[in-house]
Amino acid sequence: MNRTPKFTLRVSCALHEKLKYMATFNGRSKNKEIEIAIKRYIRDFENLHGNIEIENDIDE
Repeated sequence: MNRTPKFTLRVSCALHEKLKYMATFNGRSKNKEIEIAIKRYIRDFENLHGNIEIENDIDE
């Protein structure tokens, strides 16, 4: 059973088109492009503020 959380993301048409361009340029799906962007954002946040501790770190 896939336990990966899912959610809907609403963005402007312009942001969606730019995301589509970047994903295609990088040879990735839009979903993977968003995932990588979020991981980079979290990494940068943790570099400034320390690690975020969570109970179930099953995604790494």
